[in-house]
Amino acid sequence: MSDGSNPRASRRHAVMAPIPAREPLAGDSPRLARRKSETRARLLDAAFGLIAKNGMDGVTISEITDAADVGFGSFYNHFDSKEGIFTALVEWLFEEFANTLDRLASGLSDPAEVIAVSIRHTLLRACREPVWGELLIREGLSMRALSRGLGLRLLRDTERGISEQRFVVADELMCVISVIGTVLAGVAVELNSAPSSKRVVRMRKTLRSKQEKLAESTAAIVLQAFGLKRAEAEKIARRPLPAPLQSQQCF
Repeated sequence: MSDGSNPRASRRHAVMAPIPAREPLAGDSPRLARRKSETRARLLDAAFGLIAKNGMDGVTISEITDAADVGFGSFYNHFDSKEGIFTALVEWLFEEFANTLDRLASGLSDPAEVIAVSIRHTLLRACREPVWGELLIREGLSMRALSRGLGLRLLRDTERGISEQRFVVADELMCVISVIGTVLAGVAVELNSAPSSKRVVRMRKTLRSKQEKLAESTAAIVLQAFGLKRAEAEKIARRPLPAPLQSQQCF
């Protein structure tokens, strides 16, 4: 795709999922509720596109409303501040991703494989969508990340592994925090070692193999933290990913 392609379409492709509709307020007509939902979606879409271009700290509310073609005052009908829209954006992105992980792992019976698939998918998505990866690093150890979405699911999967005597963990919460830190470190390594776009074109196959190996290695390290022997952890981390992931590209 050329540089002259539609930027809004490109942002939508990068986000990969529809923005959820706002809950209608009591008294809203169906038409008014739909218009408010569409405006909110445009603001979130614009915020994501600007973050992708300028980074989290380089975006202003006026830039968001201009990019969304929404009046400045209308912004405050949906969000109370710039931090408010970023919070909504992050919660949506990672809730959508956590739901995806649940679907992918729904047919797996081994808690260790569920953890491995989730970690590998997280790292592969970070290589495919660097902005998403940067948001994960920024938010990964925040209280809201630990208390909902990905954090809650990791805690749930850890508890399941412990209850089934698959995992041996001395301190459940500290183990979960340690796992998140390991994953974030893997994401940071991937983002910091990303080559230029021209080199990506020339080295696509080699890079994909490298990223897959990093994802597998990280998953194996995490499984060892849960008490699995190294040989078994590495074997589980190398199992074929569920079908929806096998066909996904990292670029």
